[in-house]
Parts: sequence; C-alpha cells; structure tokens
Amino acid sequence: MTEFAYDLFLILHLLGFVYWLGGDVGVFYSSGFVINPKYSAETRLTASKIMMDLDLIPRICMTLMLTIGATLASMQGVDHYPGQMIALWILSPVWLFMVLYMHFKHGSPLAKTLAPIDTWLRRVLIAGIAASVVYTLYTGRLADTPWLTAKVGLFGLLILCGVMIRRYLPDYIAGIQALAKGSITDEENVKMAAGLKSAKPWVLFIWFIVFLEAVLGVVKPGNEMAQFAGLF
Repeated sequence: MTEFAYDLFLILHLLGFVYWLGGDVGVFYSSGFVINPKYSAETRLTASKIMMDLDLIPRICMTLMLTIGATLASMQGVDHYPGQMIALWILSPVWLFMVLYMHFKHGSPLAKTLAPIDTWLRRVLIAGIAASVVYTLYTGRLADTPWLTAKVGLFGLLILCGVMIRRYLPDYIAGIQALAKGSITDEENVKMAAGLKSAKPWVLFIWFIVFLEAVLGVVKPGNEMAQFAGLF
C-alpha cells in the first residue's frame, strides 16, 4: 500500500508539472489573440474565454503541488515540522475551492470576497516559505537533501511571479470588459497590450522556474555528496 501510495503521488506530481507548464504556455499563446486589434471583437472575446479556461489548469496545479510534494518527501523519510503536514492537507482543498469558486462564480458576492483572501493567502505563503527556507539553511535540517530546500524556495518564487503578474493585468482585464460591451478605443487597445507586455517577463520566469523544479526533482543534486559524507 505504501509503495502504491508513493507511485500515485509521484504520478500526480508529474502530471502537475506537465499540466502547469502546458496550460501556462496555452494561456500565453491565446492572450496574443486577445490584444490583436486586427481581429473582430467576437474573435478576441472567444480567445479570452479560451485563455481564462486554460488559466484554470495552472492555478489548480499550484494549489495542489505544495501538498503533493511535501507528501512525497514525507514518504521518502523527510521529517516535517509538527503539524506541518496537517496544515498542508488543509491548505490544498481550501485553496482549490477558492480558485474553482472564483472561476466558475466570477462576479458573485462570495467570489469578490474570496479574491482579496486569495491574494492575502499567496503573500502569507511567500513569506512562510521564505522563512522556512532560511531556517532550514541555518539549522542544516535538510542538509542531506539540499535539492528539496531549493525546490521549496523556487515554489515560493512561483507564487511571487503570479502575484507580480496580477499587478500588470488591470488594463488587460479592462480591455476585455470593453470588448464585451461592444466597443474598445485605440487607447484601451494600447493599454491592454502594454499590460500584457509588462507581465511577459514574469510569465517567462515562471516557465524557467518550473523547468528548474523538474531538473531538481529528477537529478536531486547534492544527494551523492551527502551519501558520501555519511560514510565517514
């Protein structure tokens, strides 16, 4: 049962990586059609719907990956702080519910309430992960698995990238709303494109970080050195 559970979580971890990166690439590609004034308003709105539906996939992956990764580490004998796994297993379903509700019930009173809570939660996670990484490095608690500490730190950066992208999207979203109303000005088109351009570096950074996460998970650099040191 333990081996089966480990294989199951490993598969979920791999699927999370694949769908996160694949979905994010799809979102970025479709966003280019939304800002192109050469297309009709109907075409651009269709592209925006495709983009928003695709964007749900990476956001779902983000809500689950921290818990799945921590569970895998625990199965491999990595100790966690007291109560940490319980907190993580509460975090995932709560965060997932928030993301799904805000997507499917967008504009509802509860969705508007959840939006700032979601932003607050992401900031807390960034701070918590940063503090955890610093403490881990200071105490040497995961000296045998340095790659795991790096993966946790990089996950915090992924959340940060998402927060930063949101800072540049108001004009982009305003453009979509203008398209939905049936009219969009040249100025709104320019602002829309500028907002997407400003967010682009953070999107590319996400792709790079997810790639690094995959490399660390496969190569596990530092394991060999730790095993060698344990012989003496």
